[in-house]
Amino acid sequence: MNNKINLALQILPSVPSEQVYAVVDEAIAVIRDSGVKYRVCPFETVMEGTYDELMEVVRKTQEVCFKAGASQLLVYIKMQIKKDQDVTIEEKTGKYDS
Repeated sequence: MNNKINLALQILPSVPSEQVYAVVDEAIAVIRDSGVKYRVCPFETVMEGTYDELMEVVRKTQEVCFKAGASQLLVYIKMQIKKDQDVTIEEKTGKYDS
């Protein structure tokens, strides 16, 4: 599985409500620093890359959330994978970009 896929990641950390955004921001920083193509959306962050590299990013986001004080995480992942083709963010949303 060396083709690019799309992976949508939503992490809901178990922390006091006033800390939720700060912990989620830590996870988004991991995604940003990973170098993969990504788009932050209101409820999830969508990434583009190979399966292996994106799953490594997912692992690191969870680690940083625990380091930031979360006692538990609810992690929701959605993936689009094509057998012999890349999947890109642009093919789904490019026509809506201004």
